[in-house]
Amino acid sequence: MAGIALNAPEGGPARRRTFRSLAEPWTYLSPTLVLIALFMLVPLVVGIGFAFQNVQILNPFKRGFVGLAHFEAIWQDRIFWRALGNTLWWTFASLFLQFFLGLGLALLLWREFKGKKLVQAIVFLPWAVPSFLSGLTFAWLFNPVVGPLPHWLHALGLLAAPDNILGDPALAMWGPITANVWWGIPFFAITILAALQSIPNEMYEAAAIDGAGTWARFRHVTIAYLIPTVAITILLRTIWIANFGDLIVVMTGGGPAGQTQILPSYIFTIAFRKLDFGYASALSMVLLGLLFLYAILILEMRKRLRSAF
Repeated sequence: MAGIALNAPEGGPARRRTFRSLAEPWTYLSPTLVLIALFMLVPLVVGIGFAFQNVQILNPFKRGFVGLAHFEAIWQDRIFWRALGNTLWWTFASLFLQFFLGLGLALLLWREFKGKKLVQAIVFLPWAVPSFLSGLTFAWLFNPVVGPLPHWLHALGLLAAPDNILGDPALAMWGPITANVWWGIPFFAITILAALQSIPNEMYEAAAIDGAGTWARFRHVTIAYLIPTVAITILLRTIWIANFGDLIVVMTGGGPAGQTQILPSYIFTIAFRKLDFGYASALSMVLLGLLFLYAILILEMRKRLRSAF
């Protein structure tokens, strides 16, 4: 029978079986591929198309192709450049605090102690709270009339008076950053804890037999195992934070005087308050390009770090 199949003419049973074996996995994947095309590719293509058109809801008769006009306007837009600087500050400060506090919690939860499960439940609780509700809660906490935070900061000598920092241009950004850090710590704690628990104990035993001290074991075993996970989590979290305008919109609306305006909240303002979807799509394209370049950079750094450790 095998000889008959091998000697079958072109277009015979053997070729039909080969085509069936190639088509079978794609047939199983087809529902997923259709959903990805509908909910990811179609909006992306429509958004790219809007970036080169004049799409203003309040001026429907002026719609048309404008080429690179939106991108030239972005280059001269002072609010865009200030929002870009605020986005870098917002992303770096939130990521730095979330990572190191999450790493500390993961190292704490890696060890056995009494009440560990209760601590785990409390640590992971913020991740279950909707971001909109988190922003609203912290806006109330920073309000000196109904919230305690201004009075505590004043008592500690950090504020000259128990005022709302969300109304202070110099301090307003720290309000959403505080809420973002509280909300995002569980993500790093969960992922790093999972990576720590996957390290084989034999690796530490072998390192101890070779005479490695505590720091050497931490550097060459713990960090070496954590680097792939940390690189991916930092990559994902950076992209999420840079795109995360919910807390800004809820807590400050980009104010006071635009001091907390980041790119996602600026895009939201242009699209849903000024109803200029063309310019908002061009801004989104710029943000997408910057994050794409960042993803390439962090993946390259991951390769170099793995070889270093």
